[in-house]
Amino acid sequence: MENSVMYLQWKLTFQKTSLRNLILIVIGISLLIILISFTSSSCGIQHMIILNEIISYEKSLEPEFCEIIVEKIDLFNDDCEPQIEILDCG
Repeated sequence: MENSVMYLQWKLTFQKTSLRNLILIVIGISLLIILISFTSSSCGIQHMIILNEIISYEKSLEPEFCEIIVEKIDLFNDDCEPQIEILDCG
């Protein structure tokens, strides 16, 4: 008898905790997504991405990839400082 009452108490406690943890997890994931969406548009991160793409281009020397990078550099230079020198896809 006592065992079934104890089981019911633990079951109710676990259900409350589970719902509370689920809500906290959802809120945490939402905050993380919001944080990532704001930082993905920052100039510093864009600058690093473009520099990495330039390094990749220097290894491959593909003209199409160069044109894509030049477009990204143009957009970056319009919005951010420091200015990145335009590549010569030549």
